[in-house]
Amino acid sequence: MSMDLSLFNRFAMTKKAGEIIFCEYEPGDAFYLIQSGKVKIVKILGDIEKTIDILQPGEFFGEMALLEEAPRSASVIAMTDVKLLEFNRANFEILMQGNPQIVLNLLKLFSKRIYDQKRRFLILTLDDVQARVADVFLMLDETSGKPSDPMDGQRVFQNSVEDIAHWAGLSVQKVSEVLKQFANQRRVEIQQGKIVVRNIMDFSRFVNSRRQKI
Repeated sequence: MSMDLSLFNRFAMTKKAGEIIFCEYEPGDAFYLIQSGKVKIVKILGDIEKTIDILQPGEFFGEMALLEEAPRSASVIAMTDVKLLEFNRANFEILMQGNPQIVLNLLKLFSKRIYDQKRRFLILTLDDVQARVADVFLMLDETSGKPSDPMDGQRVFQNSVEDIAHWAGLSVQKVSEVLKQFANQRRVEIQQGKIVVRNIMDFSRFVNSRRQKI
């Protein structure tokens, strides 16, 4: 999405690194667009804080408050000093009236973000670390937008171990261990700059078997 954010500077606010922008379960009536800095979206599962996503300039968060009129589904914390644009219901209506194309772009992104966040949360509900890593590859395959041959289960992912660790909510060391186990089982091949999953359907069956035990 490309837009001139300077048009909306009257909605700007700043937060310091480490500052909580909003907390899970609290009511919300605004969403935020990041102009500078980074934030992390976190959720408490059991007694453990899990990072669901890390967002950077040009990305937004908190839109569920406007779309579903529901409590916040996660907490958001500034990772660095951040500058945000805050849109509540009133000024969002003004935005809709004067900038229909921007609103259309936002609504498209809202839909994608809702799916992405719910899909990533589904990954974090898995206790089995192998299943969690395998489910990351399933998510990446689902969201690749590339047509796939159902007769060919091999998939090539141009993602780093750090990427996989981020989405799985695991340390890089733990994901490296899991990938080594998968390689020894001949489920994946780790090549320069890419990871090859030999049979994506094998991963699907594996993840489903673990999810049924939750």
